[in-house]
Parts: sequence; C-alpha cells; structure tokens
Amino acid sequence: MPMNETGISAGGGRPRRGGRPAEGQPVIDRAFTLLNAFDSDHRAQTLGELAQRSGIPRSSALRIARSLVDVGALERLDDGRYVVGLRLLETASLAPRGHGLRSVAMPYMEDLFHVTRQHVLLAVREQDEALLVERLSALDSSPVRYRVGGRLPLTSTGAGLVLLAFSPPAVQEHAIATYERVEGHDDICTPTDLRRVLAEVRRGDHAFGRQSHPWQLTTVAAPVRDGKEVVAALSVVAPSTGFADAGYGPAVRATARAISRRLEEDGQRAAPRMSASTGAR
Repeated sequence: MPMNETGISAGGGRPRRGGRPAEGQPVIDRAFTLLNAFDSDHRAQTLGELAQRSGIPRSSALRIARSLVDVGALERLDDGRYVVGLRLLETASLAPRGHGLRSVAMPYMEDLFHVTRQHVLLAVREQDEALLVERLSALDSSPVRYRVGGRLPLTSTGAGLVLLAFSPPAVQEHAIATYERVEGHDDICTPTDLRRVLAEVRRGDHAFGRQSHPWQLTTVAAPVRDGKEVVAALSVVAPSTGFADAGYGPAVRATARAISRRLEEDGQRAAPRMSASTGAR
C-alpha cells in the first residue's frame, strides 16, 4: 500500500483557500475564512495578503481582523502583520479528539518512539482528511513534511488508509469515486486498487505502504479503538531500507492495542460515575 505521510499532497475535500465568501455569509463564517488563510507557508500576513488569500474585501477583512485581535484569536506584530493568536491554542487544547486522546496515547507513543527512534504519528479523521494530533520525531529521523495540526490525505498515507478503511461507507465511496493517483505511490493506481486496499486494511487490521518520491519511506499504521469505534490511527514512518527487518509492524499494532485498552478502561471507569450522578437527580 502506498504512503505519503509528508503532507505534500493534501487531497480534496477542504474548502478552497482564497475562495470569495458567498453573498451574505455570516460573520462567524467569514472569521473562519480569514483564519483559514493562514497555513504553514503563510504564518504571518499583512492585511492585504489576508484579504487576497481569503477572498474577503479589504475593508471587511480589517474589521474582522480587529475583532479577532480583540479576543486573542489573532495577534498583530510590530511590523503590522497578523499571526494566529494563542487564544486559539488555548481553546483547541480542550478538544477531546485532540488533547484528550493525546493525553491517553502519549505514554505509549513515547515507548514506541524509544523502541523505533523514527517518526511516530497519531491522527484522527476530520471529514475527508486525516488531522495530525501528535508526532514524535528523532533529530536524525528521515526528512518528512508534516506538522501537528496539519492535514494528510486519507488515500495516500498509512494513517489515512486506516482511518478511511473504518470510516462510514459513504465516506469510503466518495474517496474511491474521486481518487486520483499520487506520484510516488504505485500500489494504488486506480479507484479499484483503492477499494481492494481498504478491504485488505480491514482484514489485516493495519496498513502497510511505501513512498518512492520525494523520499524512500515506508510506513505501518494500525487503528486505535474506543470500544468498537476506530477513533484514531497510530503509525511509524521510517526509511524504506531495513524497514521489513526492523519489527516496526508488530510494535505499532501492539501499541495501538494498548492505547485502545486504556481508552476502553477509562470509559468503563467513567460510566458508573455518570450512572450514579443520573440516579441522584
């Protein structure tokens, strides 16, 4: 199976950056459109750049930017450029699918990292993309391009294929129908190949794949479950040379199962407290 944990090709499905907002779009939607103009290549922007990339008229962009600065969602540098504010980080840290999952998984990910000394990733599905919620990497790890909070395509990443394989049928069918081949991933060339690969992931309960461009990398990914539901994917990304003999596959699968058991145990411990609270009313 192919893999592209680099995030070079983000795939389809997200609203296009820089698209002009629809007529009469609510203010909250315009605020998020403005925030979406920021990415890893555009971390600090002038008002003109924000207006151009978001498609919002300059006068409206100024009003929205000022409001976002007032609440801490944006900050303004001394040179007049805008950057994302720490208030967003504070709020995002409360997301249970991000920070909550991360807090449970982190001790196990650290153990896996110490064993492999390679990139260890934890991702969740966000609509038709994978969202990276945690990453551990050694200084001398193979070169890759991704970041915590960044998005990865479901159809050409190890973690993405796991998340897609266990997603609702409608999500899978849309991904298959719109699949386009990614350079450097020769195992999935057609929609039919993708359908076959997803079936293999479900049967084997893991995804294994290779990337030949721009770097020779291999990955193995396994599902993390909360009860019967797949809530995340855990993966290791490493140079292809020697990958098969390194034992990464069993280590990833065992770690994913350990995280799943911990999530289930935490849920079982919480259930009686919720039940008792309900009965007391």
